[in-house]
Amino acid sequence: MLDTRAEILLKTLIERYIIEGQPVGSRTLARQAGLELSPATVRNVMADLEDMGLVSSPHTSAGRIPTEQGYRVFVDTLLTVKPLHSSEVLKLEQGMLADQDPQHLIEHTSHLLSTICQLAGIVMAPRREEQPAFLHIDFVALTGRRILVILVTRDGQVHNRIIQAEREYSPADLVQAANYFNETYAGVSMDEVKRSLLKEILQASDDVHRVMQLAAKMARAALDAEGQPDELVVSGESHLMNIPELGDVRKLRKLFDAFSTKRDLLHLLDRSMRAGGVKIFIGSESGYDALTDYSLVTAPYSVDGRVVGTLGVIGPTRMAYEQVISIVDITARLLSGALSSGNRPSHLESSDH
Repeated sequence: MLDTRAEILLKTLIERYIIEGQPVGSRTLARQAGLELSPATVRNVMADLEDMGLVSSPHTSAGRIPTEQGYRVFVDTLLTVKPLHSSEVLKLEQGMLADQDPQHLIEHTSHLLSTICQLAGIVMAPRREEQPAFLHIDFVALTGRRILVILVTRDGQVHNRIIQAEREYSPADLVQAANYFNETYAGVSMDEVKRSLLKEILQASDDVHRVMQLAAKMARAALDAEGQPDELVVSGESHLMNIPELGDVRKLRKLFDAFSTKRDLLHLLDRSMRAGGVKIFIGSESGYDALTDYSLVTAPYSVDGRVVGTLGVIGPTRMAYEQVISIVDITARLLSGALSSGNRPSHLESSDH
């Protein structure tokens, strides 16, 4: 537990370090904290805070900087979140509603976060609890051994894909293949269809199951060509290269590799989604080596009241938490409104952290 004097000095030190990025000396703290304390008294308090692991002294300076634990105390107990001005919220809302397509909204939100915060913006695409069920498929012969595959799912989505066949097939072959497929998979989830197709391709023989293999190969090719939206959309990575303390190329390469593979980041965002509310990982708290020098501020978003994904920003541990938390919180709520079928939010106020 910190006494009031220690809390004020720690808060002042961290706020100044966030702004300037330089170690803060005792004389500067004595002036900035608004306390009638001598530099010697401030030094004694700083020594106590250092013993507690909340601040540290870089070898190159007599001043002190916050540690991960210091940032954690600051975020949990000393931070005053700054609500966004109504004009800023309106600007966010107008930008969010500019594009109605869900995938474009996800991409736009990631870009919006990176632009406003001047950090890397990340959005985890919605996780669907239930995959749509297969309804119907048609194969239509085109010229040059090309086949048009028309696939319809139970939720009304129609997917048209052109695939290149290994040889010419007659209209009768294609009708027979489509009939087999429709009879076998009607009402089956698309994930299960894909798994079954892979097994059928491996097990079927041309002699015994020629029609089955034809249907499986063409449907599998169409589904593979269809692709899926990115599970994680990242924008503004270049902003991180402009931050002095993140200038180590090796550290940046680790982070950019994490952006590329996405697995660890998706795991973190999944944890945040389950936790609910604004979640902050500071440095090594994430448990991933690539994020040791960074902080991640996240918030879940929902569709029609059901939490489906997470968004946030990645930046240095020396980030303006009081502003970033508000931006992430409001953006999550605006994205929830934009993706939901009900009335969209207007002139939201930031919730307390």
